[in-house]
Amino acid sequence: MAVQHVLTSPQFTIENLPPMPLPAAALMCPPDWFDVVDVKNPYMVGQQGHVDVALARRQWADVKSAFELAGVEVRTDNPVPGCEDMVFCANPIFTGLDRVGQRLCLLSHMRYASRQREVEAHGNWFRANGYKVVSLQAPELFEGEGDALWHPGRRLIWGGYGFRSSRDVYESVGEVFDAPVLTLELQTEQFYHLDTCLCLVDEQTALVYPGALTGEGMDLIRRMFLNVIEADEPEALSMACNAASFFGRFVVIQRGSGRVSRELSDLGFEVIEVETSEFMKSGGSVFCMKMYLF
Repeated sequence: MAVQHVLTSPQFTIENLPPMPLPAAALMCPPDWFDVVDVKNPYMVGQQGHVDVALARRQWADVKSAFELAGVEVRTDNPVPGCEDMVFCANPIFTGLDRVGQRLCLLSHMRYASRQREVEAHGNWFRANGYKVVSLQAPELFEGEGDALWHPGRRLIWGGYGFRSSRDVYESVGEVFDAPVLTLELQTEQFYHLDTCLCLVDEQTALVYPGALTGEGMDLIRRMFLNVIEADEPEALSMACNAASFFGRFVVIQRGSGRVSRELSDLGFEVIEVETSEFMKSGGSVFCMKMYLF
């Protein structure tokens, strides 16, 4: 009998799920070719030709330094000419471990043709660095770690769908990693990837913008996390939820997320603020600019 990986009403608790190591490293891709060329999300409207390239490079370097300050080993991939969005390396791939500890890299099925060249380019890096690289056999859309998030420290995947990834694809994603998947429907185009409205901070803590998800999705998050920090709309539109968490201790977040940052600090997390304004013109921030490495 086939295993059903996508669950609609999970009966387990987080404590009963098998453990999974937290990532200790991250992949980044320098913004050598970064630009806003066309419109793929609402943030990009009117931004063509308005990227300050020199400032983008400084901001990227500051994000890299913030990760390193948190104790993260940062490795880099080579940017490909003409791949203006390759700096957002969370999207073309999804990485993790299978049940026996083998490192896997699952290649995405990107919605937009202008991003499809990134997939194989990143895949080549992972082949060269000891990962088993897997291609989806299903035709459905899937945009990697933009929509698929590991529950910190546990063998559970959260999968967003509605704009860039299809709900049906998560049966294949679950099969590849042999892990259960809980899906969340995205309902507003400003939050087109799950990582724009949900940050899984640690095993018991989530940062979320409720307006981006259905009521059923929010009920599921509140059930599965002890601590739920809810960003308001201005904070969410300023990419507060597109933060990156490391070691269950550090949170690197877009500068200006004042209330959210205070709530994280009150829970004992060390918050490191960075500026990503040039990348926000393309609809991305901190989390989009890295891929967790296992």
